[in-house]
Amino acid sequence: MTTQPPRLEICNLVRRFGGRAVVNDVSLTIAPGQVTCLLGPSGCGKSTTLRMIAGIDAQDSGEVWVDGVMICDGQTRVPPEQRGIGLMFQDFALFPHLSVADNVAFGLRGSRAEKRKRVEILLTQVDLSRLIDAFPHQLSGGEQQRVALARALAPRPRIMLMDEPFSGLDNRLRDGIRDQTLDLLKAEDTAILLVTHEPDEAMRMADEIALMRDGKIIQRGAPYNVYTRPVDRATVAFFSDSNSLRARVNGALAETAFGQFLAPGVADGTQVDIVFRPQHVRIDFDRNGLGPLPTASDGVAARGTVQRSRFMGHESLIEFRMDFDESILKATVPNVFLPKPGKVMWLTVPRDRCFVFLSDTVGWIFVPRRARRHIKSEHPTKKVVQCPNTRCARWPPLIARSPSIWLPPRAVTPDTGTVPVSPRLRPKDFEADIFMAKSALRFQWYVYCDDSLAVLGPYMGDSAYCG
Repeated sequence: MTTQPPRLEICNLVRRFGGRAVVNDVSLTIAPGQVTCLLGPSGCGKSTTLRMIAGIDAQDSGEVWVDGVMICDGQTRVPPEQRGIGLMFQDFALFPHLSVADNVAFGLRGSRAEKRKRVEILLTQVDLSRLIDAFPHQLSGGEQQRVALARALAPRPRIMLMDEPFSGLDNRLRDGIRDQTLDLLKAEDTAILLVTHEPDEAMRMADEIALMRDGKIIQRGAPYNVYTRPVDRATVAFFSDSNSLRARVNGALAETAFGQFLAPGVADGTQVDIVFRPQHVRIDFDRNGLGPLPTASDGVAARGTVQRSRFMGHESLIEFRMDFDESILKATVPNVFLPKPGKVMWLTVPRDRCFVFLSDTVGWIFVPRRARRHIKSEHPTKKVVQCPNTRCARWPPLIARSPSIWLPPRAVTPDTGTVPVSPRLRPKDFEADIFMAKSALRFQWYVYCDDSLAVLGPYMGDSAYCG
């Protein structure tokens, strides 16, 4: 029995700009009639991937196959118009000087009568037959979108590439046109690759989601699996708001104010993040200073004070300041639930709704101010922050790397002397504090992280590079 090849297959696509890999080793397969969504934040390489598949941009390496035939491998390259691939843009790209009929018929071949018949069929399918002789400027945004869809469908493409085509429409109109678009494309047995940065749109439309970050596909799978089995903390946060607890593992258990969480296979002493979504937080009332009893499924209740509550239409969002560390924790409740600020309540976290990930490590490189632009161009996902109240006349190219010497707070060593603990900077994205203190010999940079103090090197400039 012969196995049918996928309608679209891309293998190890790579695209570099200025030495930086914008698309890095991306591979996908899409079957006829399947909708795959390439989901990710702006700038992660989604649209570049689409342009390489369509043939309007050339990859540096990798292959593109359509129905088992290689159409591009970096050396041999089938022209875009011969690939049988349709492309829908975000801005519709209708020709303003052509009528609706002429726009739809633009890519068709055959006699005038054959073209006209195909145009009439498509415009009937998208409910625009009454506007067949109108011009684009006479149409609403939704009508222009449907004309662009009919034009893309006209030559019967085997593959449809869609680059955020619905982003310019209002929400109510967008839902209807999205559903209509999918119905028409699946009726033609077209393989669909949709690009979006909106998780809701991907969850609604896709049979498969490919989550992209920094030029790479981080996770692939059905929408349910990607949402309920995320590969890391950033994936959880991309799909929805999230809460996080930080803890250290001891005996395969992470101890927190909400009780213990299982961390199988994680070495003792390892720092982990326990992540859970606001809709999974359970709220209980205070009973004379007591909360609900601990359970195996929900763990221990932790006390928090309501900071604010808002009605969001289909749910209520409540923010709590937790007693155990003064952090803010979010919870959502269906319908209307608006406790007043200052009200004490107890929260629990169901164990089957939590994700345990290894914590991100923190590294710092101190660089001169004039080198920031180069660092950012080489490492665009990193964050460069400026340390306050520092000046230096000399600029070495690179001062110190991530710490290899760890000291407890207020440690005394022959070289550094007593180190005061007084934070000068606390970046929001890292659990770390920066210090500049004068030791017995010279000024030093320190990073304070998880009750430890690291010596980074001598004070030589005013920039900190978060690695």
